Amino acid sequence: MPPSRPEHRFAVTLLEREPELAAATRAVEALCGPAATGGLLVYRGEAGIGRTALLAAVRRIAGDRCTVSGGCGGETVTSVPFHLVRQLLRPVLAGLTDDRVRRLLGDWYEVAAPALGLTAPGARAADPQGVRDGLDRFAARLAERHRTRPLVLLVDDAHWADRESLAWLASSAVSLSGLPLLVVLAHRADPPPASARLLDRLGEAARLRMTLHPLSPGATAELARATLGDRADDPFCREVWAVTGGNPYETVELLAEVQDHMLDPVERSVGRLRDLGTSSRGSGLVSRLERLGTGPTRLAWAAAVLGTGITRGLAASLAGMTTAEAADCAERLRQARIVTGSEPLEFTHPLIASAVYRSIPPATRTALHGRAAWAVAGAGLGAAAASRHLLEVHPDDDEEVVAQLREAAREHLAVGAPEAARRCLERALQEPPPPHLYARVLYELGCAALLTSPAATVRHLRSALALPGLDGELRTDATCRLAQALAHNDQLREAAHSVAAEAARAPEGPARTRLRAAHFMYEAFRATEEDGAGRSRRLAELADHLPGADNAERALLSLRAFDAMLRGEDAEHVLGLCDRALVGGRPARGLGWTDTEWGFETPAVVGVAYAFTDRPDRALALFEEALRAYEISGWRGAHLAFAHTLLGLAHRRRGALVEAEGFLREGLRLAGRVGSGLPVQWDAVCLLIDTLLARGRVAEARDVATRHRFGPPWPSAMILPDAPCVHARLLLAEGRTGEAVAELEDAGRAFEARDRHNGLWAPWAFDLARALAEDDPARAARLAARARVRAERFGTDTAIGEALRCAALFARPDEAVPLLAQAVRHLAASPSAYEHAQAVHQYALAVRRPEGLTRAAGLAAACGADALAARALADRARLTRDTDPAPE
Repeated sequence: MPPSRPEHRFAVTLLEREPELAAATRAVEALCGPAATGGLLVYRGEAGIGRTALLAAVRRIAGDRCTVSGGCGGETVTSVPFHLVRQLLRPVLAGLTDDRVRRLLGDWYEVAAPALGLTAPGARAADPQGVRDGLDRFAARLAERHRTRPLVLLVDDAHWADRESLAWLASSAVSLSGLPLLVVLAHRADPPPASARLLDRLGEAARLRMTLHPLSPGATAELARATLGDRADDPFCREVWAVTGGNPYETVELLAEVQDHMLDPVERSVGRLRDLGTSSRGSGLVSRLERLGTGPTRLAWAAAVLGTGITRGLAASLAGMTTAEAADCAERLRQARIVTGSEPLEFTHPLIASAVYRSIPPATRTALHGRAAWAVAGAGLGAAAASRHLLEVHPDDDEEVVAQLREAAREHLAVGAPEAARRCLERALQEPPPPHLYARVLYELGCAALLTSPAATVRHLRSALALPGLDGELRTDATCRLAQALAHNDQLREAAHSVAAEAARAPEGPARTRLRAAHFMYEAFRATEEDGAGRSRRLAELADHLPGADNAERALLSLRAFDAMLRGEDAEHVLGLCDRALVGGRPARGLGWTDTEWGFETPAVVGVAYAFTDRPDRALALFEEALRAYEISGWRGAHLAFAHTLLGLAHRRRGALVEAEGFLREGLRLAGRVGSGLPVQWDAVCLLIDTLLARGRVAEARDVATRHRFGPPWPSAMILPDAPCVHARLLLAEGRTGEAVAELEDAGRAFEARDRHNGLWAPWAFDLARALAEDDPARAARLAARARVRAERFGTDTAIGEALRCAALFARPDEAVPLLAQAVRHLAASPSAYEHAQAVHQYALAVRRPEGLTRAAGLAAACGADALAARALADRARLTRDTDPAPE
């Protein structure tokens, strides 16, 4: 690495920071080099240790070759969503027209622009993960746009950054090294609990994390002499170090006090140093402020309450003084080293801002926050900007405060900040709302907490439903959201019962139909059910005759199609139900992937039914539409993970194993960003293991199962496809036959009890028959024969072909060959390329035809079933060797 350029000269206050500055210099050199390597550099240390001065030095290092932008967290603005993001990224857009900014954001404009403060929040809640992804894309494009002057972002006091900004930095930290973008971040070594976990993640992702240490006695003496002159003797310098502990900020402030008091820096003056040190911090600083008079004190209080980016006019208004008076007071504060300027008003150090804020008498501080809320709102900055002040005001039964907080919550949700919305609504409940609005605020709070705390959602929505004030569509929606939260919390039984109870109370009409459909859905999704056969019968009676004239009918038809597929009913009937549930092969308006009234499950179950009735092409079309819809809408969390997982399912059913594995791994990655133990994660893991087993990669399948704890006890929700069957197949592949048999027998009993006989969704009978072939061939043959009857009843080529392939194992040789020939014909006519390759392999072995094994190897290789292809080639070599004439 070339040495830093000679013009880099650091202020004397940065003594003993050579390693930290060298690290920054190397990072800037790498950013400006041919490879344009960015990343994250983290400095941490105690309050006053010199983090701000160090970042200023980094700005000087990078300033002549890079585009530098900075932001700072603040103790009083931690509740303002994306406050730090806006500080960092908005200045980089200076000079760009609205059209150029829109082009820069591209498809992410609607998703990320509100979080950046470029547009007003919309009417719809934004997905937090989608907003983070949008900011990622925006930062990447900004970085590419500034390749000639690479982008450097400086973050000071990150321990006081708002959670949304910090979450974005933490989620994007790993990808920073691949961009021409350098982030230099500084925070305290003992951050508040609210930010500690995210800062730890940032530290783990950093290319380098360095801890700043206090100055040594020698460096303190050098700083003292550089400030006070060479007359500063050794005893005096040693006492400076003893008073400040080598803390750079306290040392600089103490030396400034020595200058102000014209104290002679020699040994006889050391007795006064401790008193002067006290005046530079805490109560001493407050006394220094008070000595300036009531005007400067009032203006400093106003500035401390307002936080960062304070306009002098707003501070003057809050302090109750004219603009001229504010200008005079600001100048006096600047001379006293309390603020750095007058427009905007900024404190010289965060420690001073904190000390001033905490010095305000509690009652006065609360009153100032109340006045600040109305001043901010009156300045046109919006309810969200005013809400951080309202959070500090004592409850006072004020309906206008409730209205402001509710509006702020809506704005927070629209920019992807549900935690901020939750805080506003919880505070609104404390006000409290008037009786006729109390249930509505509880409902809004439950909706806001859905993405972050399903348990809290359940609590709030149950409370809302128990109170008067929720009627008609709002009550129905609250009930459905309650069920959704219960399902998300792995409480499927409670979810089903909650909508059933509300449906029993509702009058006939669309609301009752929606509730009944939700009840059927959650019962169907349960892993166990008290009366599965009875529920299926009731659903059939309700839905089979429906033409699909409206969305209520289409929702019921969707659920009926899914249930009929699981039961293994006639596939043509299932397909007819699916077709009537759609309009022109697509979800009807109001039943789409991003429509919230009926939920994404409605089109999803239609696609899954198609996938298991030999129509994976139709499933692919639906699931690709889901992917597009979620990406366009910025839904980048569990919904997008589920779309990838469903696409993996469709490709698995058509035998495209490589494509299936790619989508499933991406679905699992996306699900992992949302959290662990979610239904979509179980689905992705289950399907990925099934696909890896089809590819013959047993060790990888076991690794996935171990990492994600895939195995009993199973969650209360069903897993796509049947998890115990897939787990048993893994055990069989590992040679753990006894364990597999026990698990398959349990699965069989569960499916028999619910009259679910689709051998493709849950191939327990096929696999159990194969597992029992040697030890109990009679029972195995009975299982295979019964599975064949059910497959023929279902009627798809894949189901019949698989059943014939299994039945051939227990037939006499002269009967097995025709059965396998039929299996090959059925599977050749099906979309199931992997199962077709298996049948061709099995048939070629039965008739001992090397050319058939060659064909099987080719079919398997085309699917990505590498182990099957290798096995077929090995069988061909063995068969050829066995049939060649012996040499004479």
